[in-house]
Amino acid sequence: MLRSSKRFTLTLGIVLALAFSTFSQAQSGKRLALVQVNQQALYFTQITQGAQTAAKAAGAELVVFNANDNPSAQNDAIEAYIQDRFDAILVCAIDVNGIKPAVTAASQAGIPVVAIDAVINGDNAVQVGVDNREAARQIGEYTGQYINRELAGKASIGVVGALGSYVQNLRLDGFREGLAKSASQAKIVNTVDGNNVQDTAQAAAENLLTANPDLQIIYATGEPALIGSVAASVSQGAGERVKIFGWDLSSQAVQGLDDGSVAVVVQQNTQAMGKTAVESALALLSGKTVAREQSIPVTLVTKANLDAYRAEFK
Repeated sequence: MLRSSKRFTLTLGIVLALAFSTFSQAQSGKRLALVQVNQQALYFTQITQGAQTAAKAAGAELVVFNANDNPSAQNDAIEAYIQDRFDAILVCAIDVNGIKPAVTAASQAGIPVVAIDAVINGDNAVQVGVDNREAARQIGEYTGQYINRELAGKASIGVVGALGSYVQNLRLDGFREGLAKSASQAKIVNTVDGNNVQDTAQAAAENLLTANPDLQIIYATGEPALIGSVAASVSQGAGERVKIFGWDLSSQAVQGLDDGSVAVVVQQNTQAMGKTAVESALALLSGKTVAREQSIPVTLVTKANLDAYRAEFK
C-alpha cells in the first residue's frame, strides 16, 4: 500500500462516493477504472464518453473517478482500485511525476495501466494520446505564417496557459519552437496562468490584455484557456486587434471562428482517445500484444473547415 490502512479506508470511501457510470454489471465482465482530471471541461468529458461507449460495447464494467483537478486524489483513487482488484486502470494524469509510484504499484500488482493524454513515461503499459509537442509545433508554425502574412513578420504574443499541467507546458514549448521556425521576429511578451479553470483563465487573460495594450495575438494552451481568452476579448473589446490561437473546440471557440476573433483551433479526437484506451486495456487483459504508443491525430480547424465540426458544438 502507498498509504496507511486508515488513509486507505477514507480513500476507498471517497472513490465509492465519487465514482459513477457503471456499465455491464455481469460478474463475468472485466472491471476497468478511469481516473479523470475533472468532469467540467468538455475535453475530459468527451474522453470519458469514448471510454464509456467502448466499455459498453465490450460488455465491460467501467467506473469513472473525478479528481476535480487534485493530483493527490488521483493517487488515492489508484491505490483504492488496486486494493479492490480492478482488472485495469486508465488515467488522465494531472501530475505525471507524482503519479508514477501509484502506477508502479498497480503494475506490480498485475494491473495494467493505460495512460491517456498526459505522458507518464513510467510503468504504464500503454500511452494513448496526441503528440502534444508536435501538434503545438504545427500551430506555432501556422501562427508564424499568419504573422508573416498579416503582420509583416512581427507580433507581440501573450500566452494563457496552465502552468501546473505537464501537457499544457509541452504545448507551450512546441508552440515556441514552431513560432521561432516560421516567424523569428515574433515575441512572446507575457505568459499568464489560467490554472486550467475557465473563470481563472478569463481573469488572467483580461489582466494580460490590460497590461499589454499592444498585444496582437493570444495563444491558449487548453480548452478553459481558450474559452477564457474569448470571453476576455469580448469583455475588453479586443476582438478587432487581438487574434486568438488555441486548443480544443467549444461553442465559444466556434463563435470566435465565425466572428473572426479566433484564427485557428487544434482539435483532438478526444472520444477516440477514450475508446482506444479501453480497447487497449481489454486487449492486454486478453493476452494480446498492444503497441505501447497509441497516437491519435489532430486537425487544425479554421473557418474554412469548421462546418465539419459545427453540429457537435451547438
